Amino acid sequence: MSDLSDLYQEVILDHNRRPRNFGPLPAANRHAFGHNPLCGDQLTVFLQVEDDVIRDIRFEGSGCAISKASASLMTDAVKGRGLVETLSMFDQFHAMVTTPLDRQVDPDVLGKLTVLAGVREFPVRIKCASLAWHTLKAAITGSQLPAKTE
Repeated sequence: MSDLSDLYQEVILDHNRRPRNFGPLPAANRHAFGHNPLCGDQLTVFLQVEDDVIRDIRFEGSGCAISKASASLMTDAVKGRGLVETLSMFDQFHAMVTTPLDRQVDPDVLGKLTVLAGVREFPVRIKCASLAWHTLKAAITGSQLPAKTE
């Protein structure tokens, strides 16, 4: 494994072991539930939105290391951002994890989130990495249905 791959793996393991922004958010004014029935991952994303800005974000749930690390990294990345910018980040993240392996991923576009680009090597893991993002999008748009990764 390359040094870069080792670093990426370590970041994912760290966010799985010590997820950031994990737990309830009593002041939440938006939330959504997401479930990946293929592997059993499930989570709820809570948002406190004021003036179309995500002032606070937290998540609860259970899942694999990729799913939990993705949710942790996502919450760090979007806290303090506007809703429009966050939805754009959703599109950029989704494009990154679904980009064919023979194409390079620009680390400047999504910063730390680039550590999850490696899921492209394991197509079944793409849904694990994107569940939190689909759930975030559902919370932003006010969807009452459980978020899906399709």
